Amino acid sequence: MSRERQDLGQLGEKLACDFLRKNGYQIIDQNYRTRGGEIDIVAKDCEMIVFVEVKTRVSTAFGYPEEAIDGRKQHKLAMTAECYLSSHNLYDSDYRIDAVGIEMERDGRLIDLRHEKDVVGW
Repeated sequence: MSRERQDLGQLGEKLACDFLRKNGYQIIDQNYRTRGGEIDIVAKDCEMIVFVEVKTRVSTAFGYPEEAIDGRKQHKLAMTAECYLSSHNLYDSDYRIDAVGIEMERDGRLIDLRHEKDVVGW
């Protein structure tokens, strides 16, 4: 992954965390990795654990950022979320998987941020 894409992704995750905090979420973990996948943000919305996939783009030529979360990616997110719950002894916790799609200018200015709840079709 290029340094520019990595920087863009990190900026997107920071913007997503700021947005979630402003909307009452508590950030409890970031960049949780397993062999099978990664969760960008783990947050709490009241008692609900929320796993958040952040997609940041500087162009919508190939669609909106959150549209990149296809069926395969949804499956990986669900499996990684299950690993997180298991490894943190949170078996009985209610949870959902959300997406934050961010569009930015090349200079880093925010164009749009969309938060979509419960994006994984069970």
